[in-house]
Amino acid sequence: MKKQEVRIMPLVNTTEMFKKAYEGGYAIGAFNVNNMEIVQGIVDACKELNSPVILQVSGSARKYARHAYLYNMVQAAVEETGLPIALHLDHGSSFELCKDCIDGGFTSVMIDGSHLPYEENVAVTKKVVEYAHARGVTVEGELGQLAGVEDEVSVEADKANYTDPDQVQDFVTRTGVDSLAIAIGTSHGAFKFKPGQKPQLRFDILQEVMDRLPGFPIVLHGASSVMPEYVADVNKFGGQMADAIGIPEDMLRKAASMAVCKINVDSDLRLAMTAGIRKHFAENPTHFDPRQYLGEGRDNITKVVKHKIEDVLGSANRA
Repeated sequence: MKKQEVRIMPLVNTTEMFKKAYEGGYAIGAFNVNNMEIVQGIVDACKELNSPVILQVSGSARKYARHAYLYNMVQAAVEETGLPIALHLDHGSSFELCKDCIDGGFTSVMIDGSHLPYEENVAVTKKVVEYAHARGVTVEGELGQLAGVEDEVSVEADKANYTDPDQVQDFVTRTGVDSLAIAIGTSHGAFKFKPGQKPQLRFDILQEVMDRLPGFPIVLHGASSVMPEYVADVNKFGGQMADAIGIPEDMLRKAASMAVCKINVDSDLRLAMTAGIRKHFAENPTHFDPRQYLGEGRDNITKVVKHKIEDVLGSANRA
């Protein structure tokens, strides 16, 4: 009997994803992953809602979970769902790290030279682009610096700066990047704003960037809304996360209807998983099987991602 051949859809880069998102007025969710439960929780939601997705890995997550494990978990997600999935390096800190990820099967990378002098940012970004494009991999660059702390990124508020629209066209032209992360008021981490502060996004900067680069995909980092129900659960069940405040979701939805084609979500996933695990331990003190408490964390991840797809990104039924 002839063995049936199984055709597995390959990982994709972001070119077609972003083209469709820009034209359709929605954004693709880029969700940070570092273990199996987070991968499964994300793709379960995407499969149910038929949404394309970017699974992204920071340098520290790659170090923690190890490249081969992460790569093969994402391949399993593609095989199981048949969805368009891109595997992306988040905040690549050097050409060497980007090269390692490209050589190891990533379909998209970010080179973050935003902390460098402008000409150095241009040079390192262009070097990554040349290497990546020769191998069919897309590249995200960054102009401007967000405040906040998350994994490798740590920027004091007084060192943060908005993206200068005057530099955007020059940067994109000279580097050849496929998408650009800009700073318009978002912030990394769960403690984005202080109580009493009113979060504001600089839509005037986004509009000016759109005018200068029509049709070009823009990326928002630090875009978790820090969902209050999960902050409340973390605090209720023994955590200490008072004053965790994020980006209002109506602002993110507006950005997604403009030029923003990729919205990064990490802190909301961390909060949701931690809330589920803390709640489980508090309510089930005799449990010690990791499947029990990690399963509850995974369920929370799925709920968060479904909410983001339907109410923030607008990417349901776009796969």
